[in-house]
Amino acid sequence: MSNKNLDRNGRLRNKMVSFRMSPEENELLRKAVALSGYTRQDYIISKLLNREIVVQPNPRVYKALKTQLENVLAELKTKETSDDLLETIQLISKTLYGIKGGNND
Repeated sequence: MSNKNLDRNGRLRNKMVSFRMSPEENELLRKAVALSGYTRQDYIISKLLNREIVVQPNPRVYKALKTQLENVLAELKTKETSDDLLETIQLISKTLYGIKGGNND
């Protein structure tokens, strides 16, 4: 019998949950995960269980912030903004306030 794969907290995660998303929803999820510094699985589980997302500043988070800010700037320069731009800006703002240790609102 093979060894069981336990997560970092010693839990056996052998149940799979899947769901469908639109491409737009998937892109928003991808951005949120990148800015949080969490894995996609940990981010989704935390959100589903209504746990607070605590951003731990690290080079990966800073790179994601830089990339997202560059994307926002490029979209603003084209003057053809999408509806998701405001959500992206709010997500960046929450991430920066979280890193700073401030309020998320």
